[in-house]
Amino acid sequence: MIIDLTMPIDEKTPTFPGEAPHIIEQIATIENEGWNLKRISITSHFSTHIDVPVHMIEGGRSLSDYPLRKFIGEAIVLDVTGQNEIQVDLSEVQKGDIVFFLTGHSSKVYEKDYFENNPVITERTARDLIEKEINIVGLDSFTPDNEPYLIHKMFLRADILIVENLVNLEKLAGKRFRCFILPLNIKDGDGAPCRVAGIVDDS
Repeated sequence: MIIDLTMPIDEKTPTFPGEAPHIIEQIATIENEGWNLKRISITSHFSTHIDVPVHMIEGGRSLSDYPLRKFIGEAIVLDVTGQNEIQVDLSEVQKGDIVFFLTGHSSKVYEKDYFENNPVITERTARDLIEKEINIVGLDSFTPDNEPYLIHKMFLRADILIVENLVNLEKLAGKRFRCFILPLNIKDGDGAPCRVAGIVDDS
């Protein structure tokens, strides 16, 4: 079974406050040009996307510094629905895991207050994940923390990448699965939109 964990990109997809709005424009049609073609203008941190160290760490590694295998691995979804400050038993988390938090916040994605009152990962939880040497952390919200982005910096300094704006995590809650996080191949990128899929053994 393959579960798509990626937020669709369309006219309704929210843009982080203060960033340039995204544009999706039909610039050719079969009727007029003989083919369909869209022009899409987005930032590197739009929709479901991954953050890499240079996003917030001076001199940090860029997207180009990682081999593709960095974005593929064993994953687990931890259900923290209802928590404003994320603290959870991490006993099932293993070294090298991709760890996703199901917060339920993505249910507000098309509402005006999506960028308000978001759940955050506590410093203690971040330290525990760093000590476990996980590979990537992610959640179904637009950020794991708020300004001054201490948790972002803790993870990125530890070379733990961050995936934001995930969806459909409830379908994988409590399960271990194979995860593919495939960012756009942006040279020296500070991050990139990505397609994220979870694959569960049906046997």
